[in-house]
Amino acid sequence: MALHPLHTLVEQLKAQPIIFIGGKGGVGKTTTAAALASYYASQQQKTLIVSTDPAHSLGDVLDTQLNNTKTAISPYLDAIELNPDVIVDAHFAQVEHTISAYANPDMMPKIREHLRLSKSAPGAQEAAMLEAMCQHLVCAADANSDKKYEHIIFDTAPTGHTLRLLVLPEMMGAWTDGLLAQQRRQAKLRSVANHLDSHNQTRGSGGQKNSDHDVQNPFAAKKSDRWEQAVAVLEKRKALFRQAGLLLHDRGQTAIVLVMTADVLPLAETKRAVSQLEDSKLPPAAIVVNQLIKPTQADAFWQHRAERQQQLLQDIESSFPNYSLYPIYLQKTDVRGTDALSTLLEASC
Repeated sequence: MALHPLHTLVEQLKAQPIIFIGGKGGVGKTTTAAALASYYASQQQKTLIVSTDPAHSLGDVLDTQLNNTKTAISPYLDAIELNPDVIVDAHFAQVEHTISAYANPDMMPKIREHLRLSKSAPGAQEAAMLEAMCQHLVCAADANSDKKYEHIIFDTAPTGHTLRLLVLPEMMGAWTDGLLAQQRRQAKLRSVANHLDSHNQTRGSGGQKNSDHDVQNPFAAKKSDRWEQAVAVLEKRKALFRQAGLLLHDRGQTAIVLVMTADVLPLAETKRAVSQLEDSKLPPAAIVVNQLIKPTQADAFWQHRAERQQQLLQDIESSFPNYSLYPIYLQKTDVRGTDALSTLLEASC
């Protein structure tokens, strides 16, 4: 298939409220995402760009200091750099609040310690980041929201991380279903136990209900209410993940764009990404091939690039005076295989 003009992509995505930009690290995802967001904003289409990449290069590209809350770049463009640490702290604070509603107060110190250690557990950041992304997704699709955006563009982390985030709503939905099923079983067992206890109390008092048991009923009801609050939180999260999952699979709502360069390693990774996305029934809407060299570019172009690099090298040297710096120069061909890789160091000497 021949390469299409870039303005065709802009028009193709013009009606898409949700756009994910993904690809291998270093291929220009952030620049592509920021370019799309800036263009739509220039057309007076209210746009939000959200970076989920812990590398935090979106603020550098937009030349603006960003954080975990919305920053207005222009009247029609807002930007956020999701901070995993802030999101994880808020996520676990909510979990602690939910647990404290029904847990024994004496157990809370141990529970807090467990939650603190859980913040570093594998998948904790992804789960918290996912919930934040899902909230933005659902908000973007809510026609009644006063924060409605015509476009919400996600500048994602490198491919593997993006793929996990895109399939996590279904996984988290199934996990939440498991928690709810367990909760229902426990509630049923408590109900049976309370019924038996009430029956025994009645028989032990000669047909008259024990007054002490009557006094305990309000406490039992209160505890039941707390459990219901916990279930309500889980049901709310389940609904959020389900709605986000539906949005991701709705090609009228969501477009996934992969960015790559015309190099061997990005090509191999993009092939794998496309295959995995197709298996998950999330085929990409388009692929951007970045950093192409026009055949008509003359030596003057490369001379200018080399001179620019030399200027930047002076900044690099002054920025890292306490570190040894070593150059590796751009090669004419792809560096592949052990022979080529070992020769790369010789060629750069």
